[in-house]
Amino acid sequence: MKFIVSSSALLKQLSGINGVITTNPVVPILENFLFEINEGVLKITASDLQTSMVTELNVAAKEKGSIAIPARILLDTLKNLPEQPVTFSIDEETYSIEINSDNGRYKLAGENATDFPKVPTVADASSVNLSSEALSNAINNTIFATSNDELRPAMTGVYLNLDDTNTTFVATDGHRLIRYRRVDVVSDSPSTIIIPRKALNLLKSTLPSENTNISLEFNSSNAFFSFNNIQMVCRLIDERFPDYENVIPVNNDNTMTISRMEFLGSLKRIAIYANKTTYQVRLKIAGNELMISAEDLDFSNEANERLECSHEGADIEIGFNARFLIEMLNNLDAKEVILQLSAPNRAGLILPKEKDKSEDVLMLIMPVMLNNYV
Repeated sequence: MKFIVSSSALLKQLSGINGVITTNPVVPILENFLFEINEGVLKITASDLQTSMVTELNVAAKEKGSIAIPARILLDTLKNLPEQPVTFSIDEETYSIEINSDNGRYKLAGENATDFPKVPTVADASSVNLSSEALSNAINNTIFATSNDELRPAMTGVYLNLDDTNTTFVATDGHRLIRYRRVDVVSDSPSTIIIPRKALNLLKSTLPSENTNISLEFNSSNAFFSFNNIQMVCRLIDERFPDYENVIPVNNDNTMTISRMEFLGSLKRIAIYANKTTYQVRLKIAGNELMISAEDLDFSNEANERLECSHEGADIEIGFNARFLIEMLNNLDAKEVILQLSAPNRAGLILPKEKDKSEDVLMLIMPVMLNNYV
């Protein structure tokens, strides 16, 4: 089997799907890309059993065939080649691969393509179409709040609740919760699924910069994304997601509105002086003034700043993890944010003051118990 392909075009397609491949896969063959040629089209697959990505490109080839090619050595070779046509010659009996470029020849050992796991198909699927911009915003607004705790697998992914009026994306790690809703993504058949964090991270890095239509098909076990010439299949998390609606406090009679960038800048400076275990910062809202402070008793470090804000409700003092607050504010793009509070031991809500008509963002953060320093 022989085919000719542009080195840069092949590198671009391989780089898009290479993130699936893990360094120590369950099955050694998963350290390879699966190459399949049929009628001048090269189909390349990368998989880790949980997630598979497939891409296609046109090549000059007269035959059809398949081979598994070691991913790392192939990528490293292509990265160091200038743009040029390269010829792949494959011996299907010995699985040896020879790559010929303008000024060199490279030989490597492949593996039998039949040993490569089959990519699941999505049968009896529900489907929904959404723009790459909507999907990218949904991933960016939620993925940072997913949990790393493998003992609570439902929380290691993003929960999707699709219905005929909107789609809600939810992520939580027990300390914070993000609810991101899109009214421009709807489904005729209401469904709920949990998509793993790794699959969403891969999507995030391969989504095109220009706005493109994404097709999402899913059944009870797998989700299938396709756009341009890339397809991704991932196994869904088959667990019950926490009842997040009951966690969101409704009577928050203490409201502060503040410039997001001023609040964010102050938190970044104050967090330098916070305890490196708890990252605790104290917010004291009195009148139209917010005082942010932190101290690390172990090193006698402390800092405080005053900011102007608009405030409705009684004076309140509450503690939060500065890293969580910083991450949440970083992921909002509003000029001003609203912090809604009810009591020092109850969750706080962060909302953008200016709302986009197609999206609705709510961020919840649990407080931390304050030390009794003044």
